Amino acid sequence: MSEELAPETPETAETEPIKQRKNGLYPGISDELAENMKSGWADTELHGLEPIAQASYTAARRAALSARFPGERLVVPAGNLKTRSNDTEYAFRASTEYAYLTGDLTQDSVLVLEPVDGGHEATVYLVPRSDRENGEFWLDGQGELWVGRRNSLTEAEQLLGIPAKDVRELPAALAEATGPVRTVRGHDAGIETALTDKVTAERDEELRVFLSEARLVKDAFEVAELQRACDATARGFEDVVKVLDRAEATSERYIEGTFFLRARVDGNDIGYGSICAAGPHATTLHWVRNDGAVRSGELLLLDAGVETTELYTADVTRTLPINGTFSPLQRKIYDAVYEAQEAGIAAVKPGAAFRDFHDAAQRVLAEKLVEWGLLGDLSVEKVLELGLQRRWTLHGTGHMLGMDVHDCAAARTESYVNGTLEPGVCLTVEPGLYFQADDLTVPEEYRGIGVRIEDDILVTEDGNRNLSAALPRRADEVEAWMAGLKG
Repeated sequence: MSEELAPETPETAETEPIKQRKNGLYPGISDELAENMKSGWADTELHGLEPIAQASYTAARRAALSARFPGERLVVPAGNLKTRSNDTEYAFRASTEYAYLTGDLTQDSVLVLEPVDGGHEATVYLVPRSDRENGEFWLDGQGELWVGRRNSLTEAEQLLGIPAKDVRELPAALAEATGPVRTVRGHDAGIETALTDKVTAERDEELRVFLSEARLVKDAFEVAELQRACDATARGFEDVVKVLDRAEATSERYIEGTFFLRARVDGNDIGYGSICAAGPHATTLHWVRNDGAVRSGELLLLDAGVETTELYTADVTRTLPINGTFSPLQRKIYDAVYEAQEAGIAAVKPGAAFRDFHDAAQRVLAEKLVEWGLLGDLSVEKVLELGLQRRWTLHGTGHMLGMDVHDCAAARTESYVNGTLEPGVCLTVEPGLYFQADDLTVPEEYRGIGVRIEDDILVTEDGNRNLSAALPRRADEVEAWMAGLKG
C-alpha cells in the first residue's frame, strides 16, 4: 500500500497546510509541483444519468418517515470510516437507516429532512469531488487520487433523485438550526456534537424504532434483492462443496475463503461472519474462528450469506456430510431437524403469530428428544413447559431478515416477536440440535454432533416462498447434490 504523499489527517490547504506523513520519503512539495498538479486534467463530469433502480422506493420510504414526524427536522447519517489499525480503515458500510432512505452508500454522508408546509424537503449532504486547485485531490488521504473518483453533487442528484449539498457545510447549519430535531445516533460523532443541545435520547430512539419497524414489510425492490442474495449464496455453497477435499487438506479457513470469494464477486461482501464449523465446532453457535480441521466422516455446518451491492443479505445454513454421506446417527439427527424445519416453514403464513413457526419447530424437536430417551419419562408437554429441550436446541428458531442479518432489531416487541405476519415479511426458519462434546447427559456417540438447517422465507398473500430453495434440504437430496458437484 503506497504511503508517500498521504497525510496524517484529511485537512485541506484552505484550512491549514496538509501534513505529510511522518517518515514519508518526500521531504516536501515544491511550488512548481504544486502548480503543475493543478492543471492538465480532463473534464470527467457525467451527464444525463438515470436514477438508481430503487429511487422511487426510497422516495416512498422518506414519505412515510415524513408523515410520522411532521414539523420536525430529521437527520440520518451514513457514518464515517473506522480505524482498523494506525492509518488503515475498515471497509466502509453505510448505516442501514441511511442506505434504506437514500440508496446511497458513501461515507460521511447525511440525509436531512427539513420540515416544510406540513411535509419535509429532503437534502442529501455528501463529500463533493476533490478540489484540484488546492491540491486536495492528491494530498488529502481521502482525495480522489488515493481512493478513487466520487460522484459530483450534480451527478448524485440525478442518481438519487434528491437535492445534494456539500456535507462540510452541514455541522454549522445544524448548530444554528431551531425547532425540534431527531437523529439516528451511533454513526457520526460530528453530527451528534452539532446537535448536542437540540436532541434527546428518548426522541432519537423513537426515530430509530420507527425506521426499524418500517423494514418489517419489504417492498418489491427489497424482495428482489433478497432473492438475489439467496441465489448468490446458493452458488457460494456449491463452490464450497466442490473444494471440500482442499479444505480437508488445510482447514475451515479454506471454506471461509471460498465462500468469501463468491460474496465479493456476486455481491458487496458477506452479510455477517461466516460460520464454517466442522466436526464438534458445529455445536458452537457462532463459530467464526474457522481455524479447525475438516475431517471425512464428520459434519460441516456452514452458515453464510452473500450481501448484495445494495446491502441486502441472505442467511442460510446447511449441515453437510464432509465425505458426502451421512452416517446412520448423523442422518437420524439431521432428519429430526429437517422435520422440525418443515413444521416451522408450514407455520409461516399471513395472519399467523410470529412465534408460531418457533413453537411448531420446538415441538418437533422436543418430541424427538423424548423419543430418543434423553429426557427420562417426561412428557413432551412438560418438556416444553419447562423449556428442557433448550439444552440441545439452544436458540430461537428464526429472526427478521433484510439489510441487516438480524433486521428490524430495534422494533418494539409488540411489533416483532409478539406481532402478526403479513405479506412482505421475510424471516429465517433455522431449528437446530447441538450435542456438546462434553455433554455427559447424552450417549457418547451423540457428542460433538451439531445440525442446523436454515432458509429464508418470504410471507406471501397465500402462504410463503422459500427464497433459498435452490439448495437441497432433505438428507438424500443433499447427498445426491454433493455427489453431482464433486463429479
